Amino acid sequence: MVIKGLRSRRTLSINEVNDMSGNSPDMDTTMLSALAEPNRKRIVELLRDGPLTVGEIADRLEIRQPQASKHLKVLSESGIVDVHAEANRRIYKLRPAPFQALDSWLQSFRRIMEERFDKLDDYLLELQNKEKNQ
Repeated sequence: MVIKGLRSRRTLSINEVNDMSGNSPDMDTTMLSALAEPNRKRIVELLRDGPLTVGEIADRLEIRQPQASKHLKVLSESGIVDVHAEANRRIYKLRPAPFQALDSWLQSFRRIMEERFDKLDDYLLELQNKEKNQ
């Protein structure tokens, strides 16, 4: 049995070509640590749809406002969110840079997995050819 479509036939981006030196893009583990806490991850997921106030976040997560503020402080200090004040309200939004860095870091693993799938595809084709020749 041969699994079709495993071999990648796409062109590489400039970033992928530049990263082929084996150097992994800068990845700040502070971001991963901040996102490891379930409520902070949920806050980031909420903010993916757009900016929200502390009160809106607390209501949607069904947590108290001081808890939401504590989590937002960690996210802000780790550079994941920006905050700006409007009168007495604090509005939070996601910063794109940390997620771009995370995506670049993950891209190096995608490339490794694609190479492994290519090797698997070659091996399966080799087995299929052996079966035909027997």
